[in-house]
Amino acid sequence: MRHQVAIIGAGPAGLMLGRLLEQAGVDAVIVERRSPEYVLGRIRAGVLEPGSVALMDRAGAAARMHREGLMHDGCELSFDGDRLRLDFKALIDQRVMVYGQTEVTRDLMDIHTGPVIYDAEDVTPHDFDARPFVTYRKDGTEHRIDCDFIAGCDGFHGISRASVPASALRIFERVYPFGWLGVLVDQPPVADELIYAHHERGFALCSQRSASRSRYYVQVPASERVADWSDTRFWDELRARLNPDTAEALRTGPSIEKSIAPLRSFVAEPLRFGRLFLAGDAAHIVPPTGAKGLNLALSDVGMLADALIEALIDRSDAGIDAYSTHVLGRIWKAERFSWWMTSLLHTFPETGAFGRRIQRAEFDYLAGSRYAQQSLAENYTGTF
Repeated sequence: MRHQVAIIGAGPAGLMLGRLLEQAGVDAVIVERRSPEYVLGRIRAGVLEPGSVALMDRAGAAARMHREGLMHDGCELSFDGDRLRLDFKALIDQRVMVYGQTEVTRDLMDIHTGPVIYDAEDVTPHDFDARPFVTYRKDGTEHRIDCDFIAGCDGFHGISRASVPASALRIFERVYPFGWLGVLVDQPPVADELIYAHHERGFALCSQRSASRSRYYVQVPASERVADWSDTRFWDELRARLNPDTAEALRTGPSIEKSIAPLRSFVAEPLRFGRLFLAGDAAHIVPPTGAKGLNLALSDVGMLADALIEALIDRSDAGIDAYSTHVLGRIWKAERFSWWMTSLLHTFPETGAFGRRIQRAEFDYLAGSRYAQQSLAENYTGTF
């Protein structure tokens, strides 16, 4: 078979790219090694920047998001119980939307009408320096897709980046010695907005998926096991890290999902290899502290869609030639902010008492400076 663009990966990045190309009349196919149910079962972050909301609008996938999503004017930071609310609306006239990644994926699945091949085995890109094609196996039969371009949207562990010669890649990475133990619970959120808390016992986050479903996290060593954390132990630890008033208001219940997410910063450069392009988690990973992962992925494919449309319809290579440099500029800004938020809010035993005093001084400076608050608001909302 032949298509103009072969997209590897049917997560939100791949689905969004496929939808934008479809709208422009570009013939694209999506190949995914997992089932639709597996893709929808991934529990991920759910804070959308204004740019991501606008992209959902552009894709025609935003109706349910606007009905059910929660608009937030700001968030709260806490340091050893001291609270600071950041009012994004007042500071820079921006807001964010709380809407789960699973819901974004579902909405894009529902509206996409182009071909999507799920449960594809041994998906592999080939000859992307000249005449690209993708092979895969399904139901015991080998298949080949000839195409003009390949978009690798298949995540950190996907085949797209792994198919690039190591000599052509430069990798930047930091792996943190801790992770986030997360619990999903069918209880109303403890607050109307997200709460990021630093405590000497470790970081904590009070988040939400809807008005009746909450997501909570605590920092744990990378060596921890989910099996060692009962619900009771988790709720006790979370309360210990929150402001006393917040801890008192917390409504707990049986967890409906519990997992540990490792934290890492990762960037691959460049993002174009002939006619193969990397986007989303295939290109970069950020710690979840700054709520950048999904937003960066959507930003990537928004830019990539425009570049591919320009190449295939307008017959200009200007967009695809600029893609890697353009996208990496935004990626590194988001990496910097995510690193900064992680450094401020987590405990790092190796830095000792001096390190915690520096963190406290940073928090106090933020609390006393409108300029610093505006900078945080710009970065958090993605309007840098």
